[in-house]
Amino acid sequence: MKPVTWGVLSTAKIARNSVIPSMRSSPMCEIAAIASRSLEAAQRVASELSIPKAYGSYEELLADPDIEAVYNPLPNHLHVPYTIQALEAGKHVLCEKPIAITGIEAEELMDVAARFPHLVVMEAFMYRFHPQWETVKRLLRDGAIGELKAIRAEFTYFNTDPANVRNQADIGGGGILDIGCYGVDLCRFLFEREPVTVKSVVDVDPAFGTDRHATALMDFAPGMGMVLCSTQLEHRQSARLYGSTGTIDIAIPFNAANAQKRTIVIDSVGEAKTIVFEECDQYVLQAEAFCRAVRAEAPIPIPLSSSLGTMRVLDAIRG
Repeated sequence: MKPVTWGVLSTAKIARNSVIPSMRSSPMCEIAAIASRSLEAAQRVASELSIPKAYGSYEELLADPDIEAVYNPLPNHLHVPYTIQALEAGKHVLCEKPIAITGIEAEELMDVAARFPHLVVMEAFMYRFHPQWETVKRLLRDGAIGELKAIRAEFTYFNTDPANVRNQADIGGGGILDIGCYGVDLCRFLFEREPVTVKSVVDVDPAFGTDRHATALMDFAPGMGMVLCSTQLEHRQSARLYGSTGTIDIAIPFNAANAQKRTIVIDSVGEAKTIVFEECDQYVLQAEAFCRAVRAEAPIPIPLSSSLGTMRVLDAIRG
């Protein structure tokens, strides 16, 4: 397959440390350009990562005719505006999660994307591409724990830096959008339906104005989804699936170092079985799935309709 030529909007840490190095390791991706609001910053990162072109504005990169696809890791409030600009410039877009900061914004993006049916737009929920979830889906289909009745997902970390974008309310900060989105998306992904009711308890940091602790309960009829997220607790993530005859525990459900093995434990009728997954790079798997969709060799793995469903639940949690 001919490699897809990429441009990266911003020198964000996730782009520098995770996504760009991973994408460059795939023969399906060619990272051709990076942009920043500072030309100096763009040139520095381009030099560090051996990227041929550096731009001092996002608009310059979007105007580059050689760029086919854009990776958008900008702060949350810029996801939709620059994804729309990229579409209007004729570029495919892989946009970091959350796809938007509200469901209304996500609907606006869907309306614009409908005008460009030949372009691929996808939310970067990289966790979905790890092989452990294909195995979990198969186990559920095969009735390994009976009927799925409940999912509990937790994702927490500690960050009280006022300069960090996650602690800035006016640009889409807070734990619900940053990491709560993983648990919500996971519940929708596994139940394969939308919740009929959503209830939540949210604690807001008095200084930042962002949600620092949140719990949500979603009724998927007949199953329940329970999500805990926090920006001011010990770093931890986990997921447990409860079935009518057993449980499945996922040790690292969302993000882990590429060199870190992952395990799931199936406990059914008192007998436990552990499955170990070898090291893999879910950012590479995500990029390659996206590239196949760009080349029309496969459907879009995460359509915008799914992203809109997650955003509507996040809206309900935030009240």
